[in-house]
Amino acid sequence: MSKRFNRRSRRAVIPLAVVYALVAGAALTGCGRQRDGSVYTVLNSSTDETYHRWDAEAMARCGERLGVTVEQQSVPAAQVMTKALRMASSKSLPDIVQFDASEMPVFAEAGGLTDLRTLGLGTDGVPRGIVNFGSYQGTYYGAARSVNTLALFYNKDLLHQAGLKVPTTWAELRESARKLTRGKRYGLALSAGGAEDGVFQFTPFMWSNGGDETRLDGPRVVEALDFWKGLLKDGSLSKSTVGWTQADVNDQFMAGNAAMMINGPWQVETLNTRKSLHWGLARIPVPRPGAKSVAPLGGAVLTVPDTGDEGRERMAGKIVGCLTSEREQLTYARNSWMVPANEKAAAVWREQVPHLDALADQVAAARSRTARLGAGWPGVSLALQSAFQAALTGQSSQAALQRAQQQATSGNRGTRG
Repeated sequence: MSKRFNRRSRRAVIPLAVVYALVAGAALTGCGRQRDGSVYTVLNSSTDETYHRWDAEAMARCGERLGVTVEQQSVPAAQVMTKALRMASSKSLPDIVQFDASEMPVFAEAGGLTDLRTLGLGTDGVPRGIVNFGSYQGTYYGAARSVNTLALFYNKDLLHQAGLKVPTTWAELRESARKLTRGKRYGLALSAGGAEDGVFQFTPFMWSNGGDETRLDGPRVVEALDFWKGLLKDGSLSKSTVGWTQADVNDQFMAGNAAMMINGPWQVETLNTRKSLHWGLARIPVPRPGAKSVAPLGGAVLTVPDTGDEGRERMAGKIVGCLTSEREQLTYARNSWMVPANEKAAAVWREQVPHLDALADQVAAARSRTARLGAGWPGVSLALQSAFQAALTGQSSQAALQRAQQQATSGNRGTRG
């Protein structure tokens, strides 16, 4: 399975002033080199062989339909932003950049992206949450082919042997995790590492409890982190959870060292290689009965940089439109186990993979991490990462999150979101 989804690499937080300077120069002066009018380039993170091949096949199909050649230039996910900035500084921006949706607002904030609606790309049939996922300050800059989120994976055999139903509330999750913890096996595994993995996994607990990233030390956020601390105190979570990535969590689940885990669909292909493992999928439990389970949207969006060459931008928009068409979304989603962004394609996908139906339900209510803070999200993410490490190794949740709020406020001062 692609390492770009299994291991979310730590990304550098680049000062907005630097982004402004590099991107503005590229937009004002246009392309700095002569380009082949029939060849278009996509910068993406498809370094994994299978993803690179799937993307190459999709680009070949779209290129043939549009009468152009579409080539991809792939770098590790953590390097997409820095690569795009280097290309901007040398006036050689690609025609299309596939950004992680949490990073896209930084480039958009600097004025480096084109409004996709001006290129003829609409959002009919795309859920509001996914439109917001690709938008910044109300402008639609990024089109998603597919999205992912988190869900509760559980070992069917272990729950059955313990006489337990799939937990739906925090109380049930804590009790089930406690009963399923035996010997070297923990009841639950999740990632609380000092990287974006941990933040991604914390947001369902924070948001479902009514917490907000604009006030990290609010009582609802403190309660969510206290819930994690309670699981650790019970012995239901391994102390190693503070260093685990989502890939590590999946390894523990597959090895039988965890009865349940919080993880995403990018693990399905690996899970399916263990035929003796009978797993199920459910929405992430909520604080109280009747509450909505709100998880984060993950994935990437296709954007068209503002290079000043309107003709190439229009064709790039057509390429993005083809790559995000219902047919191409469904093909990509079937390959990657992600959920199509388009509602009609998602409905077909549900019929084809009914055992992942809960994932589509979770996506329908999911939120973009950058919806409220825009380019300010990376600073909040770093602050939360520090808070997890402190709180899960002894500090009170209140103190850890108060410090995180101070850090986030200081780091985002002057940032428009």
